[in-house]
Amino acid sequence: MNRKSLLSGLITTSLLFASLSANSAIADTHLEAKKNELIVLSAPITGDTYYEEQADNIFDFHVNYAKKIISNGDEVKVLVDDGAYAKYVKALGKEHVEVYPMLDIWMRDFGTSNVENAAMFRYTAAGQGGGKSGQRKADEVQEEYAELIDGAGLAFIETDLLNDGGNLVDDYAGNAVISRKFLRDNKLTEDQARQALQKLLGLKHVAFIESDEQGGLEHSDGVVAFVAENTLIVNSYSEDPEYAEQLKADLRRGLPNVKIHEIVTPYDASHIYDEKFGSACGLYTNALVTPDTIYLPQFGIPEDSIALATVQGITNRKVVPVSSAGICAMGGGVRCMSTQLRGVNKQAFLDYFSRD
Repeated sequence: MNRKSLLSGLITTSLLFASLSANSAIADTHLEAKKNELIVLSAPITGDTYYEEQADNIFDFHVNYAKKIISNGDEVKVLVDDGAYAKYVKALGKEHVEVYPMLDIWMRDFGTSNVENAAMFRYTAAGQGGGKSGQRKADEVQEEYAELIDGAGLAFIETDLLNDGGNLVDDYAGNAVISRKFLRDNKLTEDQARQALQKLLGLKHVAFIESDEQGGLEHSDGVVAFVAENTLIVNSYSEDPEYAEQLKADLRRGLPNVKIHEIVTPYDASHIYDEKFGSACGLYTNALVTPDTIYLPQFGIPEDSIALATVQGITNRKVVPVSSAGICAMGGGVRCMSTQLRGVNKQAFLDYFSRD
């Protein structure tokens, strides 16, 4: 079954499920959803040559991150193949590991976006190296996850608009940031794109920014992160003040009530795993934010404590440090590795794996 035939049917199923769920059950689960969240991770396929050199680092990151999630009171599932199952179970326990392999590890990009109003954009070719072959691979990667969440009965909206999940950062209160790659990929003006995103996701305000990289992924979650409603941390660009000022201007124009806080940014591009995707080392903006918690990347450098203090000083959320030094050279980290589920979708996902 190809992606188009699979996903074209999902919108009907998803909207029906959403309609049936729009009752007191959602209200009953809303408070619980505010207390904890399900974070889903994906292990590489055993023997995948692309990740072979980083396999141990990915495993160590997953285990450390998962333990932080569990100890914080959130829930976690790691999706693995048969070859990785025993290793992950030994480290985390059976309740946190499921045999349902994904074709890639970057769950954020090919999963659903906007956890409050879940939508599946079409994963772009850039995430798989670009070009027509990259788009075919991207569709294959996304289809695996689409089949899983369709089988589990998750409620979400499907759209043919092209976008990676890492290129949509929102504050759960109607504000979002997205790079202008979205405009180019979908051949839209800012006004057209804003209207489309407002209609699709129920957003109030959208800021379009230029990425700090030209070409490649151009994700906004390597540039900014919401740490509270209308409150953003942004990378400091002392070496490029012109870009820094334009970034702030774009954010203020699109998000009229936004508060902007620069965060220390000891960017390190000395070790890059794949030149197509750059590095995420030193980028504290690649944080995963839940209603109660911020899982903040740490790199084993002196600036870690400065970044931690900065975020703690501007949010009421609990800030949980997560070591990302082992995997940041691949171009991602805490947020990139994770997809988030809450409320009825979280429960449907958990129920799916508890069936006999």
